[in-house]
Amino acid sequence: MNHPCTITATIAPCRFGYFLVAATAHGVCAVTLGDDPDMLQDDLERRFGTAIIRHTGHVSNNLTDTIHSYLNGVQKRLDLPLDVMATPFQRLVWEALRAIPYGATQTYQEVAQRLGRPYAVRAVARACASNPVALIVPCHRVVRADGALGGYRWGIERKRALLAHEAAHIQLCAS
Repeated sequence: MNHPCTITATIAPCRFGYFLVAATAHGVCAVTLGDDPDMLQDDLERRFGTAIIRHTGHVSNNLTDTIHSYLNGVQKRLDLPLDVMATPFQRLVWEALRAIPYGATQTYQEVAQRLGRPYAVRAVARACASNPVALIVPCHRVVRADGALGGYRWGIERKRALLAHEAAHIQLCAS
């Protein structure tokens, strides 16, 4: 008999609005960004309808603190265990995105070429759009070939702010 999955989730304010982090016993299953905590919670419940979701003030102090450290420019990489469903191609794309350095960007074309699939630009964009773990898989670091930001599941202004934030922290470290 299969038992429903248990997810522990929390929503916390941050400089980019709010973030929701949710985890199973195996790893992080969702990190989302938004302006309305209720919408973040509703989205989680819609995506994991059969799961038992426990909303707490802290998923794990470690997870929440780690994401806050990242959002405050203290931590440059989020090496957290993941528990996400994905196609093999999505996993390849997400691993490639995790390799993009903090403060840097790559184009969808460059990501596709790194994967040895130069004609898979749209598929790379779809994999970015389906990313359930913002920040851990930094899809905000992928831009269009013409330098335009392209899309971002959590809002183009938030993508612009995240990139500016990372660039500013890189400058501070270089000074």
